[in-house]
Amino acid sequence: MHSLQFTSETSSNGMRERDFTVGEVPGVLWSPVSGADRAPLVLMGHGGGTHKKWPAMTGRAQRLVAAGGFHVAVIDAPGHGDRPRTAYDEQEIAALYRARAAGEPEGPIVVRYNAQLAERAVPEWLATLDALQELPEIGADGPVGYFGLNMGTAIGVPLVAVEPRITAAVFGLHWADALAEKAKRITIPVEFDMQWDDEHIPRESALALFDAFASKEKTLHANTGAHKELPRFEADSAVRFFVRHLGASVAAPA
Repeated sequence: MHSLQFTSETSSNGMRERDFTVGEVPGVLWSPVSGADRAPLVLMGHGGGTHKKWPAMTGRAQRLVAAGGFHVAVIDAPGHGDRPRTAYDEQEIAALYRARAAGEPEGPIVVRYNAQLAERAVPEWLATLDALQELPEIGADGPVGYFGLNMGTAIGVPLVAVEPRITAAVFGLHWADALAEKAKRITIPVEFDMQWDDEHIPRESALALFDAFASKEKTLHANTGAHKELPRFEADSAVRFFVRHLGASVAAPA
């Protein structure tokens, strides 16, 4: 078992940013500069080809911290950000680029590669959650949510399926292929985002994944537009979702 080690700290706009490591895995924890002594934790998974401090991650964290008073943690997925790539990573990335250049479907490669990344990443997330809950400002009994789209869903669905500490999740923008069976094991509240005109993920595949969740409370957010055109207001919707299900330590927007 690895403990969490903070390596740097900055703060701006009411948000405290602390880089950390758990073993060899680098991550970042965003928190309110001031507020309640204890606050809920939201784990966020980043997308493929990005990293823990990608603008989408920092933007969502800012919303979650400011509007909900949450702690927000992201770790670099295997082969991403500050982590080295394996020979397998290089092989799959090269295959993806070849398919893209040839105008061939990327889905089969992305699904296969993301499934392998999830096998590596889920144990890392479990160890990270253990370490984060040792912090007094988070604690072992506080509520935990998960927010991840694209590859963040590919890793998040298997994670949430085996981790009972996570009690609410936002997923989306992924194929059902490797995830539907695991989604059937998830019964917590779920908010799911999809793009109705997604050029990569067939509409029926996105709907099949949403349908697979066994949650009594699940909400589908379908927006017009291509894969990368998810409206920014969906991030605000995710904040309201987590405030409803995890609680908030500061006033949340109406």
